[in-house]
Amino acid sequence: MTLLKRYVLRLFISLKYITANVVDRNNGRIVATASTVEHALKNSLECGRSCNAKAAAVVGEVLAMRLRVDGLEHGQGRGIHVNVNKEIEKKGFQNRTKIWAVVNALNNNGVKLILEDEDNIPPPGSSSYIDRQRDDRTNPRD
Repeated sequence: MTLLKRYVLRLFISLKYITANVVDRNNGRIVATASTVEHALKNSLECGRSCNAKAAAVVGEVLAMRLRVDGLEHGQGRGIHVNVNKEIEKKGFQNRTKIWAVVNALNNNGVKLILEDEDNIPPPGSSSYIDRQRDDRTNPRD
């Protein structure tokens, strides 16, 4: 049986802006979006000429709130799929902290995320990295 990936997280990162979308693959529509292009976010952040990981985390938090309002924080029981390695590959290695900041912000705000690769190792210092280290000590892998 194949696992249907109905809701997928898509990230768009430029030098100035970060945009995160959750896309419904059944009908090709964007169900929730958050971006540093929005005036409310842009005015609250001090990005200057470029956005950093703090701005990416704020985008993730806003997206999580919007998903909660729409009742989609669990992706209708299936979760929201994220392939972090693919996103890092597409966006460039230098943007990996921004990508992980969005993913961690969504995860910390109660959004059910399904990571496509279990080999994903978050960057040191992120909460997912710390949780993974804690899990490895309590439940060592064979």
